[in-house]
Amino acid sequence: KQWYQRRVRGEKCCNEANTIEHALSCKLGGYVALRHNNIRDYMYAELEKTCYNTISEPKLQPIKGRPLPDGTIVEDGARLDISTRGFWTPMDKAFLNVRVINSLAKSNANKTLKEMYESDEREKEKEYQHRVTEVEGGVFTPLVMTTTGGVGKEFETMLCQLAAKKERSTGYRYQDCKRYIRLRLSFSMVRSVTLSLRGYRGGKKGEGTSDELYNL
Repeated sequence: KQWYQRRVRGEKCCNEANTIEHALSCKLGGYVALRHNNIRDYMYAELEKTCYNTISEPKLQPIKGRPLPDGTIVEDGARLDISTRGFWTPMDKAFLNVRVINSLAKSNANKTLKEMYESDEREKEKEYQHRVTEVEGGVFTPLVMTTTGGVGKEFETMLCQLAAKKERSTGYRYQDCKRYIRLRLSFSMVRSVTLSLRGYRGGKKGEGTSDELYNL
């Protein structure tokens, strides 16, 4: 943190002080999406090894006028991050959606970590739970993770199940599989957070050059 404060002293981004909190929330440069995509892609790679018919960004079926609760995403063409078959029980279809939250954001200043996880899990469930259950006939799980590497209750449950499936398919001990998955997740987050702090947020694509990304 002290290194970052020395480096960005006097710099501004989006007409605001370029603090750590702002750097992790700023969408310039595409680093917020990159964090999300890194976690999604790693989870997809692990599920592809242990489950069947694993798909990245599956398109949801149209609801065709079916009544769903307020707050549900009902637009045609909506997508979730991952779908796979046989994850929770044999032949079931699981849908997973990743959300990475910045625990340092101003909107989270008055929340505990537990409150942050539960709030974002409830929001995701409100948007997709009923559509997945009633239209897709599947099981929906929100995967909430912070920029500091912590995960929500639903994500933790999912990781336990993934480690158990990995134990059966590889022969390695459960605790070693769980440790491996968590380490890979943590390193994916560290890499993307480092890019958020050090990455280039200059002009339009193709304008100018920067040594920032080459010095990581």
